[in-house]
Amino acid sequence: MTNSVYFEQIYQRPVILEAKNLSQVFQQGQTGRTILNQINLQIHKREFICIIGPSGCGKSTLSRVVAGLDGYTSGMLLVDGQTVTGPSPERGMVFQGYTLFPWQTVKENVMFGPLMKGESHPLAEAQAREWINIIGLEQYAHQYPHQLSGGMKQRVAIARALVNQPKILLMDEPFGALDPH
Repeated sequence: MTNSVYFEQIYQRPVILEAKNLSQVFQQGQTGRTILNQINLQIHKREFICIIGPSGCGKSTLSRVVAGLDGYTSGMLLVDGQTVTGPSPERGMVFQGYTLFPWQTVKENVMFGPLMKGESHPLAEAQAREWINIIGLEQYAHQYPHQLSGGMKQRVAIARALVNQPKILLMDEPFGALDPH
């Protein structure tokens, strides 16, 4: 299959994420600092996108806005045609830092999303165990984050995002702490 045929197939898929003239301006006293300036993009279902650029150019801000963690100043942001107004389990986020709940075990951290979505405890636990096995940390399921290495913590954070089966997975430099294997 040629690249042009492959990309044509991708662009025939439904648009899952769309930004129209999306801007983010942070107020600094009397002036504003424009971080995102009229971003326009469409991402199709099952499309894999990487945003690269120098430090401070707005990559993390864009991820946080798409995740619904930060608002935007102007424009539109749609997921499946619905305006993004806040966080949703449909948009999973893995941060640069581990962002685990230190008072919860590995299993409890991974169970958090399904429980917040209203899943029963047994189902949430089964889903968590499946993802903990996938990331190779079964023997650490009852450990707390302070008992894990940096790479192990980040794998837990990735599992916690994936357990919700999000439509969109946002990852903000998530592999820096992982070992090559």
